[in-house]
Amino acid sequence: MNPLSSNVSTARAAPAVAVPLRGVRSASADRVLRNTYALLAMTLLFSAAVAAAGVAWQLPAPGLLLTLVGYFGLLFGIHRLQNSGWALPLVFALTGFMGYTLGPVLARMLALPGGAQTVMLALAATGVTFLALSAWVLTTRRDFSFMGGFLFAGMVIALIAGLGAVFLQMPALGLAVSGMVALLSAGMILFETSRIVNGGETNYVLATVSLYVSLFYLFTSLLSLFGIGGSDE
Repeated sequence: MNPLSSNVSTARAAPAVAVPLRGVRSASADRVLRNTYALLAMTLLFSAAVAAAGVAWQLPAPGLLLTLVGYFGLLFGIHRLQNSGWALPLVFALTGFMGYTLGPVLARMLALPGGAQTVMLALAATGVTFLALSAWVLTTRRDFSFMGGFLFAGMVIALIAGLGAVFLQMPALGLAVSGMVALLSAGMILFETSRIVNGGETNYVLATVSLYVSLFYLFTSLLSLFGIGGSDE
């Protein structure tokens, strides 16, 4: 038997070496990203409608205790049912509830001189910040997962400091907390978007909630900062 022909037949029979498929993860990440942005747009519109209704009907503020219970209770339910059909109704319940809590804040701001301009400025700054940070991550595909621990610790500190500012009636501390939350919210946008782009987040429901909460607190923090600045003029 010809050794050369034997080697050729053996080479033909040898299994092909598995080559990693490029684009599989990115295709999955793109699908999660599309679903996240679609759901985020719907929840933002729903939350804005609830907030506008709260302003128009002059609905009362829910209070600190009810706000904390409603917020963390709905968040807990979403995480528990993230892979269930009940996750989407809970997402809209959470965003609607947060829109309801925003209504009285907007009503008080709009009642101040220049309040409408302050609200529009905070809204525009939030939108520009979100678009700029998202575009940066989508273009560079940088990984910001290393920021997770720092952002979590910062949010815990900001929550404690915020509660202290409310109970101790310290406006200066409240102003510092607003600035801190604005920076942390921007970091959360970078963190969550990079997780989606790089395949770290595969559940668009959780990704939507994370981005919505980041946008909500970025807007309210900027609203507080611009409102305080405007009141000093």
